Amino acid sequence: MSNNSAATVSVHEPVDHSIELGHGNSPAAWTSVTIMLVGVIIGCIAFVIGESATVLFWIGVGVIVVGVIAGPVLRMAGYGVGGSKLNNSGH
Repeated sequence: MSNNSAATVSVHEPVDHSIELGHGNSPAAWTSVTIMLVGVIIGCIAFVIGESATVLFWIGVGVIVVGVIAGPVLRMAGYGVGGSKLNNSGH
């Protein structure tokens, strides 16, 4: 039995590594992740409390959904990487 399951990568164009990607380091990304982290903490607390905290768990899920929505909304408002509302100081 041969092992041909190795992934192959075909490169059509050379990758330009001199372009700064930003890696999501923006107010939009940090706000989104912080909101989602609060939602996860609420969900974890509900999990530890037990059966009586079902509503609290779903509140945590709702907070996570708010965080998922907040990121793209803030990015469209100009707070994403390279956004119009940011003072790009090169850092």
